[in-house]
Amino acid sequence: MTTAHIEALKKFQKNEITEYHIYTRLSKVIKNPNNAAVLERIGKEEKAHYEVWKKYTQTEVKPNFLRIHWFYYISKIFGITFGIKLLEHGEEGAQKAYAKYLADIPEAKRIMEEEDAHEHELIGLIDEERLKYVGSIVLGLNDALVELTGALAGLSLALQNTKVIAMAGLISGIAAGFSMAAADYLSQKADEGSKNAVKSATYTGLAYFITLFLLIAPYLLLSHYMVCLGVTICIAILIIFVFNYYISVAKDLNFKRRFAEMTLISLGVSAFTFAISFVVKKALGVNL
Repeated sequence: MTTAHIEALKKFQKNEITEYHIYTRLSKVIKNPNNAAVLERIGKEEKAHYEVWKKYTQTEVKPNFLRIHWFYYISKIFGITFGIKLLEHGEEGAQKAYAKYLADIPEAKRIMEEEDAHEHELIGLIDEERLKYVGSIVLGLNDALVELTGALAGLSLALQNTKVIAMAGLISGIAAGFSMAAADYLSQKADEGSKNAVKSATYTGLAYFITLFLLIAPYLLLSHYMVCLGVTICIAILIIFVFNYYISVAKDLNFKRRFAEMTLISLGVSAFTFAISFVVKKALGVNL
């Protein structure tokens, strides 16, 4: 093999030994014993892949410790499903790279097949509570974004006082949040097949209140109401981006379509409410 080929195999080695440590470390913190056993087995396969590449490079390669820590804490914060899916997405490029060596390294085909099997095996691996209630989170998040960005746009033009706008937004938002959670609880309770109405309502309420306080924050920290509105809209777009990226990775959904749809709805409602507030203010002759 050429020097370039050897260097490429060393990169494969580093990737495999790094993922061995990631899967092994995650297997020790996951609560479900069956899931932990699968992660441990996949980790051992990654170590076996490392040994295959080592046979050709005749070199020991150290893992990427920064990547190990990154995926470990990503999984701890955002959930094991998100962490593993994100890791597996990164392996797609490696599998294509392995294909170049099918002629020279007989084991390369087996490694590719096992890497592909990992992805399919992991799809049904994790049973995470937070993903069971994605619908409830979407309900609370989407309602808060659409309702509050619209309300704050209207209140900003009508009141033009950041503290008063924050007060009005908080009062109406808190009431709407509890109302949304209660409605979700009653809806789930009415469904005879649902035994988790309280949890569903809790996820809906939490998603709503977290979004509420993030959108109101600029009005508590800044002085000009139009600057506050601009920052609030930017925060809303950021929330939509982060949430949809998380869901698209964890549940294999189309990120661009979901992000565009949710953003257009939220901004459209804000623009419409702002225009309505302007018309109403002029019609009633209110000057603040």
